[in-house]
Amino acid sequence: MTTALSAPPAPPALRALRAQADRLDAADPLAPLRARFLLPPDVVYLDGNSLGPLPAAVPPALDDAVRRQWGTGLIGSWNGAGWWEAPLRVGDAVGRLIGAAPGQTVAGDSTSVQLFTALDAAAALRPDRPLLVTDPGHFPTDRYLADAVARRRGLDVRRVPPADLPAFLAAEGHRTAVVSYSPVDFRTGELYDLAALTRAAHDAGALALWDLCHAAGALPLDVDGTGVDLAVGCGYKFLSGGPGAPAYLYVAQRHHAALETPLPGWTGHAAPFDLAAGYRPAPGIARARIGTPPILSLLALEAALTAFDGVDLRQVRAKSLSLTGFFLRCADELLTPLGFAPVTPADPARRGSQVTLRHPDAHALTRALAHHGVLADMRAPDLLRFGVNALYTTHTDLLEAALRLHTLTATGAYDRTPPAPGVVT
Repeated sequence: MTTALSAPPAPPALRALRAQADRLDAADPLAPLRARFLLPPDVVYLDGNSLGPLPAAVPPALDDAVRRQWGTGLIGSWNGAGWWEAPLRVGDAVGRLIGAAPGQTVAGDSTSVQLFTALDAAAALRPDRPLLVTDPGHFPTDRYLADAVARRRGLDVRRVPPADLPAFLAAEGHRTAVVSYSPVDFRTGELYDLAALTRAAHDAGALALWDLCHAAGALPLDVDGTGVDLAVGCGYKFLSGGPGAPAYLYVAQRHHAALETPLPGWTGHAAPFDLAAGYRPAPGIARARIGTPPILSLLALEAALTAFDGVDLRQVRAKSLSLTGFFLRCADELLTPLGFAPVTPADPARRGSQVTLRHPDAHALTRALAHHGVLADMRAPDLLRFGVNALYTTHTDLLEAALRLHTLTATGAYDRTPPAPGVVT
């Protein structure tokens, strides 16, 4: 429920900030794309870096999938409606957003399953090297699975911050099998140089595996052109495929012939309906299929991806930087005097598509913002995250969020010890 706030006197900078927001929004070439999403009225949604909002194309696509394809076509829809090909078809649709030529990306299963597959397969491609290198600040699943693959393969895990990776590889690169990083820090929004770190890995003879969850759909990527070996990503953040949307796995074509996946499911067999006693991998990326594909969620993701039809990701990146830069200005003018500290780099070249602020009451303020119509999130213990998606976020949205946060903090109109949050924060 959205509740009105009693505002303190307007900050001196407010008039200039409003004028700037109005000017930037009026000149926005991507403004019409907001209509491609079913955003609730009177809500400022700044949590698309965790769960993208509902694209308008999804409900009719799911209705057709349930009522016609499943309801009428029944089992015949595996052939007649193209269900069997969906993992590769949707994979190629994601591939277009990450700079992958067709035939290198498969969709289906969860991010964790895809990441385990990628880590293990990468290690198998460098069997004589004992090190798996990853970011100590990586998302927990990435760290947990690196440890699991290392135990399975008898490897040692080294945790090296991205800034220190080139120096580490100069010393230990000859022993490194794979480096596993994300181009965007999920907590701070800091952007790392994917191309440079991939080159550093290759110079050492190692493979580069990237987690694109916080990058795909938010900024231009060129996994083929930058020589990425493997990549994974989820479908539910900037791609707006829905809660628990299928993840994807990219493997560069040069590795397909030697690719051995740790989970040789029947759908990755060269002839799955022969039901052979032994496993023979399918050619190409199809060998990375595992189990029966989750058709309803795949079709939801496929429909969601049409929100990017005709969209130039360079324009998306330009607007994203404008949005995050404007919010950092709002934070400087309205929030830093109240004890907020920006964590996201001010340098546009080092910024993803979110702004993170530090405040000791991050949990309480996030809950209060939601009560007043601004949906953001927090990461313990003291980080407030504001994710922007250039397809629907406006500069006015960000100013409104900053103003409501200013008002809550300046007036103390929030419970500093709110009830414990739900399981999901």
